[in-house]
Amino acid sequence: MALVINVRGFEPKIGKDCFLAENATIIGDVTMGDECSVWFNTVLRGDVNTITIGNRVNIQDGSVLHTLYQKSTIVIGNDVSIGHNVVIHGAHIHDLALIGMGAVVMDDAEVGEGAIVAAGSVVLSRTKIGPNELWGGAPAKFIKMVDPAQSREINQKIARNYLMYSKWYSPDEQPADDK
Repeated sequence: MALVINVRGFEPKIGKDCFLAENATIIGDVTMGDECSVWFNTVLRGDVNTITIGNRVNIQDGSVLHTLYQKSTIVIGNDVSIGHNVVIHGAHIHDLALIGMGAVVMDDAEVGEGAIVAAGSVVLSRTKIGPNELWGGAPAKFIKMVDPAQSREINQKIARNYLMYSKWYSPDEQPADDK
């Protein structure tokens, strides 16, 4: 069972049909929508400020979400995928965005709807990534525009896949062998 900790009078609020891996840690002022998944060794640390997560968000293994005390918050929209080992610190991630594995997104950065942050990128504080833009590198720079329909299709597919994967861990579900 995931470690869910109340701190400073804040109790995490978890939506319906969410999967929390047994060693995920959810702390304090965290509000999570429905059908989300928080994977193994992931930490959502809402001890110093607010973390708000939409519906069908998957936060993959080893990721860390945190904020600055009384300064930055995290807001994540719907159908967002946060890759393995991502650090999000006080940033806003809009609907249908994809944050690639190992990326770092710093305080007051904004990732627009349908945008993609490439794996291993470092998005510096106060960077504004527009809708359907692909950014990559360290520090992250604009690479190109992404087709909005293609971005929506890919990101919704990833969100649906992670919802399916999370069901494999339910004792009530017997997964089909559809590798």
